Amino acid sequence: MTDRHQASGAPALALEGLTVRYPRPGRNGRNAGQLLAVDDLSLTVEPGRTLAVVGESGSGKSTTLHALLGLTPRTAQVSFRRLAVRAEDGREPREVADPRALRGRSVGLIPQDPVRALDPLVRIERHFAELHRHLLGLTDRADSRARAVAALADVGVDRPEARLRQYPHQLSGGQRQRVLIALALVGEPRLLLADEPTSNLDATVQRRVLDLVDRVRAERGLAVLLVTHDIAVAAERAERLLVMRHGRAVETGPTRDVLARPRHPYTRELLAALPSRLPPRRPRPQGADEPPVLAARGLSKSFGGGRGAPRVPAVRDVDLALHRGRTVAVVGESGAGKSTLLRLLTGLDRPDAGTVTPAPGRGGRRAAARRVQLVYQNPARSLNPALTVGQIVAEPLHAHRVGTPATRAAHVSELLAQVELPAETAASRPPQLSGGQLQRIAIARALALQPDVLVLDEPVSALDQAVRFALLKLLAELQDRLDVAYLLVSHDLGVVRAVADEVLVIHRGRIVERGPTEDVFTAPTSPHTRALLDAVPTLPEPLATEPLATEQPATEQPATERQNRTTTP
Repeated sequence: MTDRHQASGAPALALEGLTVRYPRPGRNGRNAGQLLAVDDLSLTVEPGRTLAVVGESGSGKSTTLHALLGLTPRTAQVSFRRLAVRAEDGREPREVADPRALRGRSVGLIPQDPVRALDPLVRIERHFAELHRHLLGLTDRADSRARAVAALADVGVDRPEARLRQYPHQLSGGQRQRVLIALALVGEPRLLLADEPTSNLDATVQRRVLDLVDRVRAERGLAVLLVTHDIAVAAERAERLLVMRHGRAVETGPTRDVLARPRHPYTRELLAALPSRLPPRRPRPQGADEPPVLAARGLSKSFGGGRGAPRVPAVRDVDLALHRGRTVAVVGESGAGKSTLLRLLTGLDRPDAGTVTPAPGRGGRRAAARRVQLVYQNPARSLNPALTVGQIVAEPLHAHRVGTPATRAAHVSELLAQVELPAETAASRPPQLSGGQLQRIAIARALALQPDVLVLDEPVSALDQAVRFALLKLLAELQDRLDVAYLLVSHDLGVVRAVADEVLVIHRGRIVERGPTEDVFTAPTSPHTRALLDAVPTLPEPLATEPLATEQPATEQPATERQNRTTTP
């Protein structure tokens, strides 16, 4: 990675001995000890440079960023031996006693989820106006508006005047992330904290956003502290790397050195969990006359058209076929039509033209649900937190009147075993479990009715790398064992290359390229495919291809055990 701005003078951030504890509630309101979220962490970020922090979910990455801005919950106990930021003259660092004083002027934050970070009831202009008033003491509306237009233009938002009048939901994911970057720069900070800023974006939008952060860093001499679960992003964007586990820094150093010669076993585990290190696919042989378990022909769907406005096509003349034991992946930019296609194939929407065979409505919705099941992207939202895991997995059996209470309970235990969860998990509720465990439960529920097809909508995008690896391996084993067909939608092309037999590239509702996975990745014919592949972050050679002698990725623990260690009061 090239860096036009050379580090000089005092560090932009010097942190020593950060410790964050949370009280662990016990029975009858008693204190059951403390959860140690961050344990004696020290780090330094130089002006004009990027330090990437990687590690599993619950390792303390985001807690560290929140502690640096005083954004941890009131119940948290935060302490540090030293916190200093670069002074205005760039020489002696300024000691800070209260991290809250850093917000906005010294440190800017780019949050992970723009949907949550931006108030859905407030226009974009008002977000800027509030920061202008709070950080700059600016109350003149015309001046504030002019500054907001310039800020949006500077981060590459098209039609900035019109965007100011819009609400967050009217912007695309990439536009919302650019708005957050512009807001983080309002106070002209010297340090940017970026908390998984591209985790929910497709490859091309991710690259544009990261390019923007790099440009701003280089032009303004900013330091960037980047939290990411994507090692390839860290390798491509950061000069230095810090690996965290259980709240501690287990390894740190120049990024290339850490990745090429990892010293700590956990760093080696992370590198062993790259999608490229999954076992090679052995696709099920397909007979020439074997009928597909699900096929679409000429599918089209448009939306809008009210008050004389033209309808906007979302899916246009799409053909596809799914066969037992094989995986077809659909890739494309945000807004390409992937989600609409899934809804048409699962019967959640009706097409304007074209057919699905077997038709989703044939035999009623109950029959359709038994053939095709959908695994959603975010299990924390798709699983009812008030139900036990056993009740959640048994829901399809109840809905379809399959079996008796006794046989359903036995079937739930079998399904949990299939997704490698212990039988006692059935008594837990979703908030007690980790993200990887929740996704396994979602898969178990989808398998309850023995469907022909599993539709996987970004099934691992919200998971850290080691958990993602374990889940992808599980899905491959389940497919081999159950002979089920997968339709996978993913913006992670590394995952697609590792698990898919066939790839369909969709652009503006049309399939612009299709073929065997390796053919599409090695010899793409469409410019849209080449643009997607060019945007994928890459690891330095030979790290991306050399085998790594290491342990298998660790088995994921329950959230309460995995995220923190307990200390007695």
